[in-house]
Order: sequence, then C-alpha cells, then structure tokens
Amino acid sequence: MSITISLTPSTIKGSAGLGLALALCAPLAPALASPWGAITQPSSGAPQVIGATANGCIGGAEILPATGPGYVSVRRFRNRYYGHPNLLRFISDLGRAQQRRHDQLVMVGDLSQPRGGRMSSSHRSHQNGLDVDIWFTLAPSPAAANRLMDKTTDPPSMVRSDGLFVSERWGENQRLLIESAARHPAVDRIFVNAAIKRALCEETRGDRGWLRKVRPWRGHDAHFHVRLACPSDSPQCVMQDPLPPGDGCGADLAWWFSEEARKPSKGGAPTAPEPVMPAACQAVLRDF
Repeated sequence: MSITISLTPSTIKGSAGLGLALALCAPLAPALASPWGAITQPSSGAPQVIGATANGCIGGAEILPATGPGYVSVRRFRNRYYGHPNLLRFISDLGRAQQRRHDQLVMVGDLSQPRGGRMSSSHRSHQNGLDVDIWFTLAPSPAAANRLMDKTTDPPSMVRSDGLFVSERWGENQRLLIESAARHPAVDRIFVNAAIKRALCEETRGDRGWLRKVRPWRGHDAHFHVRLACPSDSPQCVMQDPLPPGDGCGADLAWWFSEEARKPSKGGAPTAPEPVMPAACQAVLRDF
C-alpha cells in the first residue's frame, strides 16, 4: 500500500494517486510468487528496514510470538509474522491496552514475510516490516481465534452492505481499538473503510488529533491496516509523504461517498508495473 494521502479525486487522478491505486488495488503478477515467499527464515544482522512498504524488504526481522498479553497472531501457516522490532512493540502495546479494557483478544493478521519483499497473494504492501493488519473482531481465546481464522473464513464486516454506514457489529470495542492504535507514537497512518472513518468522525468528542492518522480506502471493513513511521535505525527506509493537516473528516472523506467514488471502475484494476527493488534487498535475499 504505497500511499500519497489526500485521497481526493485530484490526488487519485494524478501521478501520486495512480501510485496509490496501483499499490492498493492492482492484482499481483504471477512473477511475484518468487523468490521472497520461498524464504523461511529472517536474514542475519541487525534489523534494517529497506525501501518502501510496497517496494522493499527487511533485514534481521524479528518474529512475532504466536500469543502475547491481549493478542493472538492468526493464520501463522502463511509465515507472515515478521517485522521490525518497532512493529512488534506496537503490537505488544496494543495488546496490553486491550487487556486493560477487556478480556477478549486482539487478532493480529499479516505482518511481513521473513525478509519482507513481494508476496504472491493478498498484499502489495507489507514488504518492509512496518505494516500489520488488525481485525476488528475480538476473540475470547487463541483457540477460538484460530477456528475463526481458517484458510477460507474472514471475520464479519463492520460496514453495512450499502457501504454507507457501519453495521450493528460496530461498537465501542472497535472504536477504542482503532483509537488506541492511532494514538501510538510509532504509527504513521491507518487505513479503514470510508464508512468506518465517518463513524469515527461522528463519534469522537474532545481530542480529535488522532483521527488525522486514520485514512479511508476501499475494503478494510473487517480489519484495519496499520503502518509505522520509518525507524531511526534504518536510513534506507523510504517514508511516505506527510499527512495533510486536519482530522480528515471534511471534503476528502465526503468524496468517498460520491457517485464518482462509488461507481465500479470499467475494465477492473490495472496490473501494476514491476518496480525496481532497492539494491540492498538483493543482499538480504542472498543471505544464507
């Protein structure tokens, strides 16, 4: 998910918006099945984020434990539970915040592959160890989470079928979960369905500064996508453009409910061109 944020018609139609659309929506080409997904272990050395979230890798990645205080890592058979230490700390912090509020567990989805890089399915981002998917549905136990998150089943959407408003499943637990994530100092931005962003804008009272990090995008109705800022120990990390000022609850959000935004595109999403990966990623890939 390589994003340039204002997410209005002008940005989506411009060159930055085209990069956004390609990174988030374009189907993965068959060539992306190689070679990063075949690697089963992280590379040696200190953790290093290299490149961008949709064109990069991670050296010396750390492994997210299968369970921790307040959270459970799901779909571990995908081998996508690796990340920079900052990402693992964020997940631990989010789980502990959840533990203080409730005895149910946060379900943590994909992070990155052992050395990051392109995945053969599901994501064009998640490449450099700074992205993680968090499911809105909470789980009473690790066993229950793993039963729910099998190979074919996703938790239910939090958005009505018309796509305009949140459903009856949306509640205080979900709002507090995403607010906790957005308030974390390491988080750069979060992607959610536009209906969820609208609900957050309507429900939030008092301090609204954290809403700025929550950005609307298609899908993301059953989970939200968290992206961290580049860590100080990784000079080769490529940061996204800064977020625009304001809470994001005005005209930019309203566009997502316009006829232009809601009508289906003709011909489907274009196939994204293959970007040239940072040269340093080749050393990460060859480290055996």
